[in-house]
Amino acid sequence: MTLKLDDKYIWDFWHYAEGDAQHLFMLQADRAIGDPDLRHWNVSIGHAVSRDLRNWDYRGTVFQPSAGPAWDDFTTWTGSVIHAEGRYHLFYTGTCRAENGLRQRIGHATADTIDGPWTRVGDGLALDLDERFYEEHAEGRWHDRALRDPWMLPERIDGMYHMFFTARRNDGPKYERGVIGHAVSPDLVHWEATAPVYEGGHYGQLEVPQVFARDGQWFCTFCNVRDHWSEAQRAALDGGVSGTHYLVADHPLGPWRPAEGFLDGDVPCRRYAGKILHDPVTGRDCLMAFLDAGPDGRFVGQISDPIPLRFEDGRYRLDEVLAPE
Repeated sequence: MTLKLDDKYIWDFWHYAEGDAQHLFMLQADRAIGDPDLRHWNVSIGHAVSRDLRNWDYRGTVFQPSAGPAWDDFTTWTGSVIHAEGRYHLFYTGTCRAENGLRQRIGHATADTIDGPWTRVGDGLALDLDERFYEEHAEGRWHDRALRDPWMLPERIDGMYHMFFTARRNDGPKYERGVIGHAVSPDLVHWEATAPVYEGGHYGQLEVPQVFARDGQWFCTFCNVRDHWSEAQRAALDGGVSGTHYLVADHPLGPWRPAEGFLDGDVPCRRYAGKILHDPVTGRDCLMAFLDAGPDGRFVGQISDPIPLRFEDGRYRLDEVLAPE
């Protein structure tokens, strides 16, 4: 069964495995809002648990915007969860009402157990924009300030923790500025932005990154819509698609490059914000994504069952034999 809530839209999600428990944290909004495009501005974070990535126990709302006024009193969007320094850490995206949600920042909360409760570290703010490396919002540049979707590595590299996030660089054509941003910390509390690990040149933005290693190679999944592709990328793939693809590198700090083709895309967008996970049932890697446009063109707002993947010669492909229709 897909992960479906009768009274809520659900979309972007992140995963944490502990023992044989598979935890998903997801963005959610009440279906009572009517228009699903309003979900981004009526959002909270939910939690569900499974043993097999197919049958889910929904645990309810676990995090939401600050009561305000605060830097995150409007939205709490996509993030990631790790266990380090003896605690669980939630990193998330926040925006505020005073800025009409146009400027994104990255927040931090902790808990003693994976089930919470989650408490903001100080006022919650972990990382703000550094204009030395990343584009600030201004009229005519882009529709918002892109500084969101933090993905954390749970172990230090060279004595530092590493955060990857969606951002845009300061120069270049509009649809080539999308980068994977990078920040470092010695303790998960004090963060410093650095230059992006993927310097762009192909897309206007790369949303919801997920960084992981397989067989000595590093992968960074991302999602985007074809309207945000560069002209060269659209030309190379017959006009482009919307969905989930990935970058490859020999080291998590890059250099990164887009893999050939596109992993899971369609027009209109069928699935979005995919993650590559280990399927406890098959023992293989799989893709999970939220269901976007249904056959009638309307937003679905559910999370898919695991979709089988083939991993050959360092490249992922959907397993067309086993993948569901």
